Amino acid sequence: MRIPILITLAAVPGGLLHAQNTCPTALPILEGVYEVTVIDGQVSTTNCMGGTPTLAEWYTFTSPVDTGVIITTEVNGYPLVDTRIQVFSGTCDALVCHASDDDGGAGLSSLVQFYAAANVTYIIDFDNRWSSNGFHFELSLFPPPPPPVDLIQFTSVPIPGMGYNMAAVDMNNDQLDDMVAPSASSVRIGYQQMDGTYSFVTIATETADHPASWSMCVGDLDKNGANDLMYGAGNGVTFMLANEDGTAFTERSFSEYVFCQRTNMVDLNNDGHLDAFSCHDVDANVAFINNGIDDLTFVQGGYGETCGNYGSVFTDYNNDGLVDLFVAKCGCDPKDLLMPNSLGGIFTDVAPDLGLDDTHQSWSSAWGDYDNDGDMDVMIGSSSSSVHKFMRNNGDGTFTNITNEAGVNANNGQSIEWTTHDFNNDGWLDILGGAGLLVNNGDGTFTMDVTAPSNGPVGDMDNDGYLDVLMNGSIQINQGTGNNWLRIHPVGSLSNGNGIGARIVVTTDGLDQIRDVKSGDGFKFMSSLMAHFGLAQAATANVEVHWPSGIVDHILDVAANQVLVVYEGFSTTAVDEVALPDLIVHPIPAADRITVGGADTNNRAARIFSSTGALVHSGTIRANTIGIEELSRGVYILEVTTPDGPLRTRFVKD
Repeated sequence: MRIPILITLAAVPGGLLHAQNTCPTALPILEGVYEVTVIDGQVSTTNCMGGTPTLAEWYTFTSPVDTGVIITTEVNGYPLVDTRIQVFSGTCDALVCHASDDDGGAGLSSLVQFYAAANVTYIIDFDNRWSSNGFHFELSLFPPPPPPVDLIQFTSVPIPGMGYNMAAVDMNNDQLDDMVAPSASSVRIGYQQMDGTYSFVTIATETADHPASWSMCVGDLDKNGANDLMYGAGNGVTFMLANEDGTAFTERSFSEYVFCQRTNMVDLNNDGHLDAFSCHDVDANVAFINNGIDDLTFVQGGYGETCGNYGSVFTDYNNDGLVDLFVAKCGCDPKDLLMPNSLGGIFTDVAPDLGLDDTHQSWSSAWGDYDNDGDMDVMIGSSSSSVHKFMRNNGDGTFTNITNEAGVNANNGQSIEWTTHDFNNDGWLDILGGAGLLVNNGDGTFTMDVTAPSNGPVGDMDNDGYLDVLMNGSIQINQGTGNNWLRIHPVGSLSNGNGIGARIVVTTDGLDQIRDVKSGDGFKFMSSLMAHFGLAQAATANVEVHWPSGIVDHILDVAANQVLVVYEGFSTTAVDEVALPDLIVHPIPAADRITVGGADTNNRAARIFSSTGALVHSGTIRANTIGIEELSRGVYILEVTTPDGPLRTRFVKD
């Protein structure tokens, strides 16, 4: 049994305490238990976790060999203190977030686990985000796993002036992921250009009552074509509602107290309107129900009734076409929730029957079809307990724990963020979390790549078809593998405008891959709303989009290496459509009338067909409009008679 050596970092001759008050004079440390008497040093300008600390204490760690490192403020025999830790690589002038933790241990203590490369100095700071009181911490080592043969290479590229990026989302509908860094009184956006460069804009806002200190999600709540923002804070929820061109935001905060952890946007009751959801740390979870006329109603209860709710994900785990709710739990009631959705938005917990409600501590989970068998499996990653849980979906509403067989046990590291994406475009979902990237071998096993970056917002940030990771102050650029790819940008009509909750199936050479479009996964960040698929060496793919409305679109023989925009209900029809770019119909969706432009259509005869080809209306276009009041909700084909022949296009009646 190893007996830790206690090292007191206090005011002693030689200025030991002073030597750790700034980054350049950080104190080198080794294995052992350390005592910090007070936090009173200079705070870092690089912040991996948000918030507004004012003081910090600084240390460094360097190993002569590759090793795993655990640093925790949960030390046997000493009081627990609410602490927060950040680990950086780089230099004091250019710190790069490497790992961080807040509340990963018992009693609000911290626990961070990471891999350290040989002869690399890692810079460690504890800040006073929650307390300046003294505490103890312990640094211990463990052996890292062997690296995979073929690493996924990332290169760190700084992005000066962007601050704390919390989202990688297309904010101007040009099918390019943008950077989003919210503050209490502004939203800074880095708009990606076609050549991979960025145009930066800061949009001033009303001061948010509840800034995005814990999490953030994105979606078009009012169907005006521009993405709105939802902020989660320790005392409530704020929405920043975008105008039609996304150049301004209106602040709306709710007065109800919510210790908000993970935030999501999702159509909870399947009425075509995007709702919002918040995990509540100390009480029952809450929802904000959208009635479709610019009104959100606060609802508490029905989505988990007890405390300890941290990481919510909405996905269709039982393949019934409805999004279900999973909540990774920690702290006061660490029994996870799995709540299938009944039509109408009724959620009932079934986790106790499926082996998913034990007291394993986790802040987030990563849901994906890891074995490409058509259903969603889950990695419930540990934040502080001694085990992970990797659960294979058996396809019948049950799960099998295959953690050890898959090679994703606790030796792979712990973290509060767990997400899944295909980073090497081989057609198999990888897992970002713990101490690196668990690379899917395609045979039911994973290999840890400890050279990968930590979690952050994920998107294609240089327009090359490979997924990158935003980390504070930098883009971790994926260098690619030569594999092909396809990204799907869904545009809903009867369903919500982002297509959130849609199930997308991509088929190549007999291999089916599935993705569910989600707003908010992991614990804190917001990743791209485009569904990303690696195609390996396949040159074409067939695409199916199963919309929340029940509409299914089929697009055949789609060429690889592109972003495919899919409009709900616009891919198939029983009417022979002539796709002419000079016939324009708006708005989409429409309510009572549609305006027809782009060609000489005024005073022309027009017919409207249902999506099955049935004639449902005949009339004449007057003043460039035609009434559609009598039509029910759905997708229709407009045919206009012209001297050059009929012009046809689709439109949506809402």
